[in-house]
Amino acid sequence: MFIPPMPLEPCERPFDDDRYLFEPKIDGRRLILSMENRMVKLYTRNRFDVTRQYPELHFVPIDDGTDTVLDGEVASINPDTGMVELEEIVKRLRMKKPMSIREASVGRPVRYFVFDILRYKGEDVRAWPLTERKALLSEVLGENRFFGRIPTVDGAGTALFEAIRSIDLEGIVAKRKESPYDSENGRNWLKIINYKYATVSIVGYRKNQFGWLAQENGRDAGVIELGIQPPFRQAFYGVSKAIRTGEDRDYVYVRPVLQAVVRFRHRNAAGKPVSPEFVRFAG
Repeated sequence: MFIPPMPLEPCERPFDDDRYLFEPKIDGRRLILSMENRMVKLYTRNRFDVTRQYPELHFVPIDDGTDTVLDGEVASINPDTGMVELEEIVKRLRMKKPMSIREASVGRPVRYFVFDILRYKGEDVRAWPLTERKALLSEVLGENRFFGRIPTVDGAGTALFEAIRSIDLEGIVAKRKESPYDSENGRNWLKIINYKYATVSIVGYRKNQFGWLAQENGRDAGVIELGIQPPFRQAFYGVSKAIRTGEDRDYVYVRPVLQAVVRFRHRNAAGKPVSPEFVRFAG
């Protein structure tokens, strides 16, 4: 059974509030696990069936294997550094050959960080307060090499965020203790991201769809598409005519005289910011 995941609303700053539980935000992929009579199905947030991609998650440490639905984040942890590596999850999702998937599940197994339970023994518990669902989850879900429960902190979001920042994790999530599980409304679950920042040069723009080409220290820094409000777009295009250097089929190129501050969650293996978001012009 697939249940659409409860969304998260963005929140810019960490805070303290006794009405909330705070959790680390894992840099992986949202995963809904459904189990009926010990048969497991795994779904992405968009309802794609990815059961075959994670054979190590087919044996759930719950004694009663009848009609259970869990929500959590699947992640890959580097055994040498202990750091979560999103690119390994992306690679696993792209695998098609059963032998490759099986080898990856043994050589680089994933871990499912569970933070909510939506059904148990056929009962829909989404209307229960979060604290009661958490208590049920702690009671019924064991932990092993592949499954773990997300730790929570009561009320102290600021301290948790600083601890997360010190070890360079993705951020935290704030959840109202009394919140039901609502797939349509995320106002009771807030995500606070530990953004990283960089100053990049704008070296061109797309012709057929919006996007600014960026470089960081002379190296490709991707395309900036996010966070650019209309006044900033207009200002850029007003200046770009005077600094244009050439074009090809897809791009117009400009001299790298304009700089922008961008924020992003992480860098890829090549060191390039992933999905950079415009903050402001620099200088």
